[in-house]
Amino acid sequence: MEKELRLMKGNEAVAEAAIRAGVDGYFGYPITPQSEIIEYLMEANPYETTGMVVLQAESEVAAINMVYGGAACGKKVMTTSSSPGISLKQEGISYIAGAELPCLIVNVVRGGPGLGTIQPSQSDYFQSVKGGGHGDYHLIVLAPASVQEMADFVDLGFELAFKYRNPVLMLSDGAIGQMMEKVYLNPPKPRSLDLPDWATTGKPATRKRNIITSLDLEPTGQEIFNLKLQAKYEVIRQNEVRFEEFQCEDADYLFVAYGTSARVCQKAVQIAREQGIKAGLLRPITLFPFPSARLWHLAGTVKGILSVEMSAGQMVEDVQLAVGCRVPVKHFGRMGGIVTTPDEVVENLKIKFIGG
Repeated sequence: MEKELRLMKGNEAVAEAAIRAGVDGYFGYPITPQSEIIEYLMEANPYETTGMVVLQAESEVAAINMVYGGAACGKKVMTTSSSPGISLKQEGISYIAGAELPCLIVNVVRGGPGLGTIQPSQSDYFQSVKGGGHGDYHLIVLAPASVQEMADFVDLGFELAFKYRNPVLMLSDGAIGQMMEKVYLNPPKPRSLDLPDWATTGKPATRKRNIITSLDLEPTGQEIFNLKLQAKYEVIRQNEVRFEEFQCEDADYLFVAYGTSARVCQKAVQIAREQGIKAGLLRPITLFPFPSARLWHLAGTVKGILSVEMSAGQMVEDVQLAVGCRVPVKHFGRMGGIVTTPDEVVENLKIKFIGG
C-alpha cells in the first residue's frame, strides 16, 4: 500500500500515526499546546477499528502509571503532554526506566518555568536529556523538526523502545505541534499479538514468573543493575546517533540547533551565505544519544559554533562538552515563548564571532 498524503497539524500527525502504528493503548490528559492529540484520538475512536484503547486519565500521574502497567504487559503504549504535565510524570518515568520497559512519551514543550505560557519553547532539554526524575537513567530522546517527523518518529520511537527495553521521549514544541504541513502517513499495520518473553502475561507451567520491578533493597544488587543500565546506554550511544547536516562541507561557522530552532537556522545559513559568511547547520535528531563525535570532528574545521535554542542555554553545555576547547562555543536564545528569526540568528553570529 502507498503512503497517504494529508495536510495536518503536528499534534494530529502524532495521533494518526499512533493509530496506524498499531498502538495498543494511549493514556493522557489535556494540556495546551498538545490537547489536539487526545482530542483527535477520542474523536477517531480507534478501539472500534483497531482495538486501540484511548483513555483520558484523571491526572498526568495516573496516565503515566497506566503506561507503566500496559508496558509491563508487553503492550505498545504511549502518553503525551506538555511541559508542566511531563513534570508531573517524572516519578513514573523513572520507575519505567528502572523497570526497563518500552513506551513512547511525547512532550510538546511550552515556555516556563511554572505554568509559564502556552507558546513554544525548548527549555525542557535538561529534564529530557539528563533524566528529569530520580536515579541514574536515560531516555532515548528524538527531536522532530517537522510535521512529517512528528508522524515518522512514532514508529521509530516504538522500534527503539522495544529494541532496548527503554522509554523513548519525542521532544517537540508548541510551534511544530500546532503548525500545519503536508505529511505522508504509513499504511495501517495490525496490532501485534506477539508479546515479549519478559512480559507479565500470567505464569505458564513452562517458565518461571516474570517480575517487573525497579526495587532492589540490597545495595550490591542495585549497583549491578545500574551497571547493566549504563552498559545499555553506551550501546545506544554507539548505535543510535542521528543528525542532519546542512552546508557544513565548507562552513567557517556552525549553527547547532534542533526542532523549530533548526528550521530557523536553515534559513539563517542561507542569509549568512548571501552576505558572504560561510555558515552551516548541524541538527541533532537524537538529543540522547547526542552527536558528540560528529561535533568533535566539525570543531576542527570551523572558527566558531553558535548553539541556537529557545531557552536560556541548555543544549549549549553538551555542545561545549563535545568540542572541548578546540573552538569557541557561544549561545543565542529567546525565551518566554518567543521564536527567534533567521535575521536575529545571523546578527548574533556576527556580534559573537565576527565583530558586528
